[in-house]
Amino acid sequence: MTSATALPARLSALLPDLSPWRSSADFRLLWVQGLVTYFGSFMALIALPLQIKELTGSPLAVGAMGAVELVPLVVFGLYGGALADSADRRKVILGTEAGLGLLALVLLVNAAMPDPMLWPLYLVAGGVSALAGLQRPALDSLIARIVPHDQLTAAAALNSLRWQFGAITGPAVAGLVVAYAGHATAYTVTVVTFTVSVLLCLRLAPAPPAEHARKPSLRGIAEGARYAWSRPVLLGTYAIDLAAMFFAFPNTIFPFLADELDAEWSLGLMYAAGSVGSLVLGLTSGWTSRVRRHGLFVVFGAAAWGLAVAAAGWFSNVWLVLVCLAVAGAGDMLSGLGRSTIWNQTIPEELRVRLAGIEVLSYSVGPQLGQVRAGAMAGWTGTRMAIWTGGVACVASVALLAAALPKLLTYDSVTDADAVRRRQSSPSGV
Repeated sequence: MTSATALPARLSALLPDLSPWRSSADFRLLWVQGLVTYFGSFMALIALPLQIKELTGSPLAVGAMGAVELVPLVVFGLYGGALADSADRRKVILGTEAGLGLLALVLLVNAAMPDPMLWPLYLVAGGVSALAGLQRPALDSLIARIVPHDQLTAAAALNSLRWQFGAITGPAVAGLVVAYAGHATAYTVTVVTFTVSVLLCLRLAPAPPAEHARKPSLRGIAEGARYAWSRPVLLGTYAIDLAAMFFAFPNTIFPFLADELDAEWSLGLMYAAGSVGSLVLGLTSGWTSRVRRHGLFVVFGAAAWGLAVAAAGWFSNVWLVLVCLAVAGAGDMLSGLGRSTIWNQTIPEELRVRLAGIEVLSYSVGPQLGQVRAGAMAGWTGTRMAIWTGGVACVASVALLAAALPKLLTYDSVTDADAVRRRQSSPSGV
């Protein structure tokens, strides 16, 4: 190969691996459906805390959203894993997506009132958390069924890339829409996107449960929990993400950070900055399909997230803050790629959905608790100190967990016993 052709070849190797897109029609459909949903969801995700801030002016009131969302997420996340094990996953996804659209309609009606009420905002936040908990195990576990085993890392990268597009455009547009057109317009966009999403979900192929699948039960949930507890690698993925999000998830106090930096215009950019960093990593993620040590992704990605969040809280220049948040997003995506790949590579098919419920808790409970922590600490110590101390605590906790669970650092997808068994039992056999 000549030097003239070597550079394009190297650049091509960095581009996302599109194999899952080419090999699975259902994957393509879910990818497009998710892109539409994420855009609308992020519109509401930005508009909702902004509306609570306008109604109360309290960081604690905004952070309380995490407390309201926590219990429904835990209960329905665990139940969702057991439910999707015994039901058609397509029906679960379709029903919960329709429910989320109805909750967005409630937000729209409330925002259109002359004097919007506060309690419906918390009610909807709890309802969204419950439906998301029910949906995500079915949605996440479906990927391992419709994508060949050797394309799972590529599928995770493409799904993360889709998420980042929504996470960038949704907040950026939401900030402008709320500022110039009001909350009702933002919620209208959310209702429309969920309507489109439901129509796309109707085209998914049925995904019935296994022939001998059992009905949802506490016993089934407990079996999944025992399996996870017996696998140090899985425990490491759950614990590190939970700690990273609990200590270093500052999103809920971004409106107050923008005020402190005298840069109210930057709020939408703050919400989108992390996704910009993730997008850059996603667009150059081709190399990740050739990596075997995915546990290193989890640890180093989470540590980079914490360091960058600490720096974002320390700097007083808004542009440096935005750069730090972008770096944090790249670290979070790297850690997420490692977690998703390990889960899909090692968990047996008969336990995949039940473990998906635990996975929902591992990456969702942390942000909910993190919102409460950030909001409470910001009210006590100030916004910037709440952010940078959380980032430092994140790095320390990741280091301690990595030392306590060394098998995560040494995980190798080629030699790990669980990964070998899962690969041999996959339909593609690769």
